[in-house]
Amino acid sequence: MKEMSTKYEPQLVEKGRYQTWLDQGVFKPSQDPDAEPYSIVIPPPNVTGKLHLGHAWDVTLQDMIIRQKRMQGYDTLWLPGMDHAGIATQAKVEEKLRVEEGISRHELGREAFLYQVWQWKEDYAQTIRQQWAKMGISVDYDRERFTLDEGLNKAVNKVFVDLYEKGLIYRGEYIINWDPVAQTALSDIEVIHKDDPGAFYHIAYPVVGSDERVEIATTRPETMLGDTAIAVHPSDVRYQHLIGKKVILPLVNREIPVIADPYVDMEFGTGVVKITPAHDPNDFEVGNRHNLPRINVMDKSATINENGGKYAGLDRFQARKAIVKDLQAAGYLIKIEEMVHSVGHSERSDAVVEPYLSTQWFVKMGPLAKAAIENQATDKAVKFYPARFNQTFLTWMENIHDWVISRQLWWGHQIPAWYHKESGQVYVGLEAPADEENWQRDPDVLDTWFSSALWPFTTMGWPEKTEDYQRYFPTNALVTGYDILTFWVSRMIFQSLEFTGERPFENVLLHGLIRAEDGRKMSKSLGNGIDPMDVIDQYGVDALRWFLANGSTPGQDVRYSEEKMAAAWNFINKIWNASRYVLMNVDGMTLDQINIGSDLTLADQWILSRLQETIDQVTRLFNQFEFGEAGRILYHFIWNDYCDWYIEMTKESLQQDKDNQSTQSILVYVLDQFLRLLHPVMPFVSEEIWQQIAEEGQSIVVAEYPTVNDNYRNPQAEAAMEVLIDVIKAVRTIRNEMNTGMAKAVDLYLEVTNPQIETMLKENAAYLERFCHPGSLQIGQNLETPEQVVTQTTPHVKVMMPLLGLIKVEDEIKRLENEADKLAQEVQRVEKKLSNHNFVSKAPADIVNQEKEKGASYQKQLQTVRNQIEQLKQL
Repeated sequence: MKEMSTKYEPQLVEKGRYQTWLDQGVFKPSQDPDAEPYSIVIPPPNVTGKLHLGHAWDVTLQDMIIRQKRMQGYDTLWLPGMDHAGIATQAKVEEKLRVEEGISRHELGREAFLYQVWQWKEDYAQTIRQQWAKMGISVDYDRERFTLDEGLNKAVNKVFVDLYEKGLIYRGEYIINWDPVAQTALSDIEVIHKDDPGAFYHIAYPVVGSDERVEIATTRPETMLGDTAIAVHPSDVRYQHLIGKKVILPLVNREIPVIADPYVDMEFGTGVVKITPAHDPNDFEVGNRHNLPRINVMDKSATINENGGKYAGLDRFQARKAIVKDLQAAGYLIKIEEMVHSVGHSERSDAVVEPYLSTQWFVKMGPLAKAAIENQATDKAVKFYPARFNQTFLTWMENIHDWVISRQLWWGHQIPAWYHKESGQVYVGLEAPADEENWQRDPDVLDTWFSSALWPFTTMGWPEKTEDYQRYFPTNALVTGYDILTFWVSRMIFQSLEFTGERPFENVLLHGLIRAEDGRKMSKSLGNGIDPMDVIDQYGVDALRWFLANGSTPGQDVRYSEEKMAAAWNFINKIWNASRYVLMNVDGMTLDQINIGSDLTLADQWILSRLQETIDQVTRLFNQFEFGEAGRILYHFIWNDYCDWYIEMTKESLQQDKDNQSTQSILVYVLDQFLRLLHPVMPFVSEEIWQQIAEEGQSIVVAEYPTVNDNYRNPQAEAAMEVLIDVIKAVRTIRNEMNTGMAKAVDLYLEVTNPQIETMLKENAAYLERFCHPGSLQIGQNLETPEQVVTQTTPHVKVMMPLLGLIKVEDEIKRLENEADKLAQEVQRVEKKLSNHNFVSKAPADIVNQEKEKGASYQKQLQTVRNQIEQLKQL
């Protein structure tokens, strides 16, 4: 037997263990034809850098699920992989080339640039694998996939071609979200809205043939260069006389029509809006209805182009300033109304997104969304945890727009479309046209989410009917953050339904975000991010996993807490030392030597029964993904029931008979069972300790998960032990209140009304002797006691101890009066502080609240002490 150190040292426990598991092949599917399959595909991290704390949380929850299912006998597959992350990865590599070599991708050329990106991918993929290993995740690396690998590329091309042939992919000129820094199109969910300072610029448009001027307000005066109409509501009586007339576009001096369209909100602003079809999605639709021309006044870098006249060559924001200045000088500017408004920013570059008229590829979402919505009303619906996210999903699908899927990048799945060099004919296919030299392939690539939307089934080998695809798809669970429900989860659902006829997963567990201790979102700009690898170096991976699992309530955010991390390490240290005690007292007993007899003590019966309840609850809560509550149940059983009570009670049994095989067997059996329950959360330390009691060559990774043994359920023993524990706690409370240590023997009277409880207490008097240290012990009904006793009443027993045996009344009154004086001073100090207006008005709210809580606590303690003094004075 390996000697255990006197305290838990995670670095020693974890060293080499992961490689041992890999060498043993315990993470691979069993492929037992009689076992029920259970599969998860990992949400593929981007190959752009190191994993963060959110990733650590994500993979911990998945690993807990798959480890438990593996132990329960399922044929488990957890398939790993990574995402090429088109925009983000290309931006990183371009920056690296610019900084290190001073060249651009255009100077390198497409082929050479892509070679550089693949090198980047290989380096960072290895970093991610190392971090996965450090987290202890039990994936099958033999099945690892990448969103740009050959098989997935073929699948992506097939999906594109199939959707095109069904009329669900089309190419057209539309207003899209444009990132002028990355110079690529963005989907709606790649746009992050932020509150930015801005202004409403109120501009006068003169009516042709009259002295009348129409007031229009806009937040983007630079786009007025592309105005092709102004619009009013057809029912707005204020402007009926203008419909059909023309106004002069200020500065440009172009005549544009006044049109009537129900899009205009009569109640907002002046009830008149400018229409710029090439620079606003709503204006684009209005323009289509009225056959308005589209005048694009910007190039791809958001610089004013030749259509902008004298402003050509200016950046959009420079042009805004120049136009406003000229409007003012010409008398067209009525007023500027400053305000804060929501502005779209690129998720990747943080540039202000420009609505931009562009020819792009789109997915027609109507039929796909309809199928996804209808599926949620069937018995094959995707189940969301928490359930409220089902409505979020449905609402998104009901209001979804067509999805722009082309990206102006080089890194990604190049669109399988070619354009004839002379006729402009479009060809879409899995292979290039036969006369390829006469065709030009579309240089754009597909949105990263297009390929990752196919992840659950393409990673299994689809469109081929591979063994993995037939056995492990659809998958059983998806674990991811709620923030990508619309980005990713929804797209996987409608693509899977379209191409496989199946939901991609049965259950979706949506966890929250990891926040800093103060509740703010972790970010590089705030400098409050936490590297999970640093946490592991300090506390060990099992402590980090315990913290992440124990703080896990589906759909809720979690705050990182250094205090809770330390508590997690302390809990493992408690388990470690309890295990050392067991191993030191069982004479090398292993699992195959366990022999639990029939002559069991109350403590034996109780711990075995409590174990069954724990197994039952933890298993049920795992099935509901309520990991935080499962952790609470496990913690209470291990720390309180097993360590604080049962182990202490076994000292009585082992003191009388150090070779008591039944007690030794129960110690080992319960240790074994709770290590198995803990293993999905704490894989390293559970394996390390379990190896001390297992047969050589076995691993807890594939050990059988605990199931309830009804033979050990014993409600009577649990009720009896609850009475006993209540008595012991009452005695400790009295001693604590009377400032009398456990070392001093004091007479103890236990008065009961129930004869069965009386018998039970007498039969277990040895425990009372050990835990209460009485000078004498009397148990019975209607006991004769000294006049002066201190009493604690439990639900079934009146606990009494002679006061004179505990304290000298005069000395205790004096001690308590001194304590009351100190507490009164603290109360006075807090009240003075809180009555100080400067402190209350200037101090942070949490500091003020802390002082209020302190004051309330001091007041409560003071009242308790004063009550004790009054009680003593009456004796």
